[in-house]
Amino acid sequence: MLEEKHNIEDHVARSRLEDSSNNTIVSELPVEAQQKLKIIQSLLEPCDRATYGDRLREGAKELGISVRSVQRLFKRYQEEGLNALTINDQRDKGKHRIKDFWESFILKTYKEGNKGSKRMNVKQVAIRVQAKALELNETNPPSYRTVLRVLNPIINQEKKTIRSPGWEGSTLSVKTRDGVDLNISYSNQVWQCDHTKVDVLLVDKNEVLLDRPWLTTVIDSYSRCIVGVNIGFDAPSSNVVGLALRHAILPKHYPEEYRLNCEWGTYGLPQYLFTDGGKDFRSNHLEEIATQLGFVLKLRDRPSEGGIVERPFKTLNQSLFSTLPGYTGSNVQERPEDAEKDAQLTLQELERLIVRFIVDKYNQSIDARMGDQTRFQRWEAGLRAIPEVMSERDLDICLMKQARRQVQRGGYLLFENIHYKGEYLEGFAGKTVSLRYDPRDITTIWVYQHSRGQEEFLTRAYAQGLETESLSLADAKASAKRLREKEKNISNEAILQEVIDREVTIKNKSRKQRQKEEQSYKKTPSLPVIEKEQESFEQVEEILLDTDDDFEVWDLDEMKDDYGW
Repeated sequence: MLEEKHNIEDHVARSRLEDSSNNTIVSELPVEAQQKLKIIQSLLEPCDRATYGDRLREGAKELGISVRSVQRLFKRYQEEGLNALTINDQRDKGKHRIKDFWESFILKTYKEGNKGSKRMNVKQVAIRVQAKALELNETNPPSYRTVLRVLNPIINQEKKTIRSPGWEGSTLSVKTRDGVDLNISYSNQVWQCDHTKVDVLLVDKNEVLLDRPWLTTVIDSYSRCIVGVNIGFDAPSSNVVGLALRHAILPKHYPEEYRLNCEWGTYGLPQYLFTDGGKDFRSNHLEEIATQLGFVLKLRDRPSEGGIVERPFKTLNQSLFSTLPGYTGSNVQERPEDAEKDAQLTLQELERLIVRFIVDKYNQSIDARMGDQTRFQRWEAGLRAIPEVMSERDLDICLMKQARRQVQRGGYLLFENIHYKGEYLEGFAGKTVSLRYDPRDITTIWVYQHSRGQEEFLTRAYAQGLETESLSLADAKASAKRLREKEKNISNEAILQEVIDREVTIKNKSRKQRQKEEQSYKKTPSLPVIEKEQESFEQVEEILLDTDDDFEVWDLDEMKDDYGW
């Protein structure tokens, strides 16, 4: 040790006498190099092993590097002298030690992801790199830090002209009930699902007062995009969850009458479905859906983990529902006196408004935690790969409502007082089959048989005489009820004629006449039922809020004028 100390002093003395163009002069060393020299001198001083270890650790802490790096620095000094203190500072500058392919892939991915209205940050590029590595069977792809080093020159240049470079916070993590931490780092990784009862009273096509519907939403945790919904009068169940998932998984296309300015755009399968512990999320039916489609069900560890899926309910309530006729307020005390009298929206009209709000407003808005990316832009940029488009047939067996019926002679089926006929069913007369159907239109049902522990698709069955019509489950039940009240026989023809007669009557009556009929109907004891149902689901309506975002209130009359509704 003493000999080494003399060596360093000799190095310093010789360097002062030699030409500075060829040698390093201690007085001209950068500040960082002088700091390294000071630490090396301390290590050269005689001491025992414990003291030497302490000096190594103190030096590592002072330089902000590891103990192993200090040892390597000391070894290089012994081999190269004072030059080792400065060569290290320049050795890797500007070099990423990365293959040309990966550097090109990183730069191209970032530029393509930020072209036009698209937005993609460094972490999202790193996810694409990992996905590409899996595709190429590459065992040592560039890390996030390497991706950041490659992109830093571009990002620094952008910061000179862009006021906000985007949100780059820590990765979101949620804890499941079984103790697993889900680190959410890309789109379609973790979806969340929940229900709320919409604070708007609805009417049917005949302007008869109904109730408040249930809204089920599916949220992508990474982007906060609403990726799917279901709205109806059925209380939360695994069937309702299934319908919402079906909507989320499939690409969404809407006819011109929706007058959408943007496309919904989201689709695909999640890796996890993260929910509360309600019975609808713990059912065998939902477990079967998850098993067949290939995602994992996870329950929340605590209620506070559900803020992502519950926050949009408040936004919808403040920005949309509170502006609509028939709005009831969030509790009984806040209910407007004329809520029942003002109700005029049907379920179909409310569904159209909700879709319009989500597609053109909510998903196209910027979340405060995501910088300059809209929710949809973040979902699009955060995909590891283009999602696979599943066929509706692959989803029918899992995600449509189910009933069991016995096949009648001739291959006929009776469901909700409607007769159906299906090809190839004649041979199944007397056997019990499973029916799958969409409650929004029951003119077509899907028939399955149970075989070898699984359900096998047999055929489609069509409502006789109603093949060209569209009839919801709710309308079919209402028509059958009115026919019974009139003591008429219930048949396909009678149901169809009843629906047609009602629509003609509605068109011929004035608004004033319909209001009078509505007021007379409201003498029936329907309101106590609404109050009771509201109280029974009071816990579901509680929304855990973290922050109050600025929101825009939509005007219904203005929307009707703008979009011809």
